[in-house]
Amino acid sequence: MNEVAIVKEGWLHKRGEYIKTWRPRYFLLKNDGTFIGYKERPQDVDQRESPLNNFSVAQCQLMKTERPKPNTFIIRCLQWTTVIERTFHVETPEEREEWTKAIQTVADSLKKQEEEMMDFRSGSPSDNSGAEEMEVSMTKPKHKVTMNEFEYLKLLGKGTFGKVILVKEKATGRYYAMKILKKEVIVAKDEVAHTLTENRVLQNSRHPFLTALKYSFQTHDRLCFVMEYANGGEVLEDNDYGRAVDWWGLGVVMYEMMCGRLPFYNQDHEKLFELILMEEIRFPRTLSPEAKSLLSGLLKKDPKQRLGGGPDDAKEIMQHKFFAGIVWQDVYEKKLVPPFKPQVTSETDTRYFDEEFTAQMITITPPDQDDSMDCVDNERRPHFPQFSYSASGTT
Repeated sequence: MNEVAIVKEGWLHKRGEYIKTWRPRYFLLKNDGTFIGYKERPQDVDQRESPLNNFSVAQCQLMKTERPKPNTFIIRCLQWTTVIERTFHVETPEEREEWTKAIQTVADSLKKQEEEMMDFRSGSPSDNSGAEEMEVSMTKPKHKVTMNEFEYLKLLGKGTFGKVILVKEKATGRYYAMKILKKEVIVAKDEVAHTLTENRVLQNSRHPFLTALKYSFQTHDRLCFVMEYANGGEVLEDNDYGRAVDWWGLGVVMYEMMCGRLPFYNQDHEKLFELILMEEIRFPRTLSPEAKSLLSGLLKKDPKQRLGGGPDDAKEIMQHKFFAGIVWQDVYEKKLVPPFKPQVTSETDTRYFDEEFTAQMITITPPDQDDSMDCVDNERRPHFPQFSYSASGTT
């Protein structure tokens, strides 16, 4: 096996994902696809153990642009198992060419190695009967879901990126919540990577308390998530965050539920980010000591000190004294009786959704006649390749 070696290293300006400022980072590109960034140039091997940024350029896509700064390039690549986009810029076109060429060379080399490995695993040429069977099954056309297969009943919600509609699948009579997102808004607001991540996570999630994804598909101008319908109502530093960020999110939601307001708020986003990073959390005097302890732990600024941020992950939170008396296995098996149960009369009863939305008429611009929504070409469009999904065998 080839020894891992540095192919290229040097300073790049990396754009922040949330606070859109440029930060200098010293990056190392290795021949195994590793692409890691540091705040300072590492002087020895020990310093290279904790980078701020950790990507893989395997199967990456590269885009050159002169916006928002000259000599900018964008990498769509992997961060652990998540597809992300990151933006960099350098001082000269020559520097950009050197970096993009080096990254592409590493990516091509890894792809070639993978293809050679696949050839090696495929067996001897004489054993081709199984291969023929596999080819037939692989090329068998799958049913493509389209917008025409649903009845659109009621608007459930609306936001910047699109809307959520209560729909009924014509073939089965089942009810779903369809989230329809506008591609142009997602691209304009630089949310492509987040949307692809959401699709991937929903496809792979199986849990009694997570809404299941039934289908995802796209048209020429929209992305559609067809979700399980429940009519009961229901990262700012440049460091690449881990799972502890989810416990911060839980802390924010629980704080708002207990206190009736957000822990940090300002209409100016820059000031809001500053509050989140610097301001100490404050609690109403009426809050119990156990609740204060739980929220303080979840809203720690340092992810390493945050409740749930250690190796025990969720168990650390579940064992907190705030949850004393809760039998978590009973919760998982839905044996615990909730203090409130929605009183609905039918699957189309939307009384627990906001009337601001449910009172509105549903407006969906019909697709052009020449835009075949179940066409394979939709899966080859830029930004959202291989987006479609069908949870076959699920109800």
